[in-house]
Amino acid sequence: MEDSKAQAPEVRAYLTGLQARITDAIAAMDGGSFRRDDWEKPPGEPLQGQGTTLILEDGALFERAGCGFSHVRGPRLPPSATQHRPELAGAPFEAMGVSLVFHPRSPMVPTVHMNVRMLAARGSDGRDVCWFGGGMDLTPYYGFDEDAVHFHRSCQAALAPFGAELHPRFKTWCDEYFFLKHRNEQRGVGGIFFDDFSELGPQQSFAMLRSVGDAFLGAYLPIVERRRALPYGERERAFQLYRRGRYVEFNLVWDRGTHFGLQSGGRTESILLSMPPLASWSYQNQPAPGSPEDALYRHYLVRKDWV
Repeated sequence: MEDSKAQAPEVRAYLTGLQARITDAIAAMDGGSFRRDDWEKPPGEPLQGQGTTLILEDGALFERAGCGFSHVRGPRLPPSATQHRPELAGAPFEAMGVSLVFHPRSPMVPTVHMNVRMLAARGSDGRDVCWFGGGMDLTPYYGFDEDAVHFHRSCQAALAPFGAELHPRFKTWCDEYFFLKHRNEQRGVGGIFFDDFSELGPQQSFAMLRSVGDAFLGAYLPIVERRRALPYGERERAFQLYRRGRYVEFNLVWDRGTHFGLQSGGRTESILLSMPPLASWSYQNQPAPGSPEDALYRHYLVRKDWV
């Protein structure tokens, strides 16, 4: 993995810096502080490596905000990483990335997810392969057109320098990926998603990854500022917890990142930092026609061109 080994320190430095920038901004906005958990896989386990989990819980603004960095190596790629690359099944690999999910306390502020990562492997033919993946998506409980438009325009601007065709392609990929097949339901208003990406070459593909990571705070924080002081009551809180249940379902049933971490022997506590602190389920919950809750399903949890 000579090319990937040469690039790995540069990618790692960027990712750890991105984690620090994002958590510093969120802590300043919340008024709380992130707890730092540095970890390392013990010798003898199949997966080796280390990482840092930063987590803020029970904050004034964020009920749970987790942002993790990991850098691991393993003897065999798990099935979740070789769906589109069967020639690499069982290959030794190296993976690093930053993944975050922020669950605000207020149901008027949307949950957000962002992930940027690099994965490198050596195939059975002896060739080294390196690719990038990631994206960001927004999951509101009470929707606002202005927020969805801003988020999608931010994603579009991040990709624009690398080709006008990337945004519609990655936007569609996000809509298709963050979809609860067992519910026939979108997870949120989408964003962008890409995986197995190396078509721009190692340096330009990495540059695109950096552009996506750097766009996150500008895409999300203005939305938080607009919605954080809006009033809400028990009804809105109950609906937020019910919709958080969908978030849990997606992460456990469909998310490839969760599956990759668990299948490869990763650190469970860090893999599941995306889970909300509270969630609920109710049988055949049907919002009243014409209600704001009904509008979420009819107007926001549908695939549309927000830009």
